[in-house]
Amino acid sequence: MKTTRRPSLNDMRAFEAVARLGSMRAAADALALTHGAVSRRVAKLSDDLGLELFEPAGRGLRLTTEGQALASAMGRALALINDTIDSLRDRDAKRPVVLSCERSVAMRWLIPRLSAFQDSHPEIELHLSVGGGPLDFSRDQVSLALRRLDFPVHPDWRVTPLMRESMGPVMTPALLPGFEAGDYVALASRTRPAAWDDWLGQQPGRAAPRATRYLDHHFLIVEAAAAGLGVALCPRILALDDLRSGRLAAPLGFAPDGSEYGLIEPKAAPPGAAPALAALKDWLTGAAREADA
Repeated sequence: MKTTRRPSLNDMRAFEAVARLGSMRAAADALALTHGAVSRRVAKLSDDLGLELFEPAGRGLRLTTEGQALASAMGRALALINDTIDSLRDRDAKRPVVLSCERSVAMRWLIPRLSAFQDSHPEIELHLSVGGGPLDFSRDQVSLALRRLDFPVHPDWRVTPLMRESMGPVMTPALLPGFEAGDYVALASRTRPAAWDDWLGQQPGRAAPRATRYLDHHFLIVEAAAAGLGVALCPRILALDDLRSGRLAAPLGFAPDGSEYGLIEPKAAPPGAAPALAALKDWLTGAAREADA
């Protein structure tokens, strides 16, 4: 009579170990079970299947014809499972690291430095996407995000502080006299429309601009300032390279605005990506330290 009871996976595991190792005792050692526990599991499997799986052979056991067939099938099944697990692990290990970065920071600070990271870590496939504010790591397929921390942080995220935000006016050296005289055009980003009013409120006696022009993003106002179109009020990190080259000047320096940038990642990161993520975080932390120097 054909049984409809489904065999236990633990019972099948015990049977596979006995069949592969040739004895109950060896299987018990391999599975960290007692000899009796293994014997009971094999007997229960035989009963559930309605088949004799082992038969006496001297002082030991040997597989019956049915037992050999089941052991062979289980060997193939376990090999397939192990191959699949190895394949999944390899896929995770080779999965590209996706870094999401705020658009202006990516354009003005990160991209000019990324070749140094790739030269140091040619084995890491790094993809860059741009975006700001909160994100869904799973939906957006992002491994790590560089953000200005001006929004609520989800409890499932891990945040690594990176660098402080500081703001100040920048311009070409040729525009310095006009700026000091109060004869200048202010360049402002639509992402922070009140920035000039806030800054002027902290600068008693500083003349307001004769006009204010708004562009969509900070990286645009820094480029406009470098082209001589006006004075940009921008984060120091975005003007850093042009300040060092002398293309831009910052006569009043930069003042912290109380915010900071950070690296955000999900607490439950894919295990295969851990070494690559650690390398990228270490590099970004070092680059931010250099920028703050």
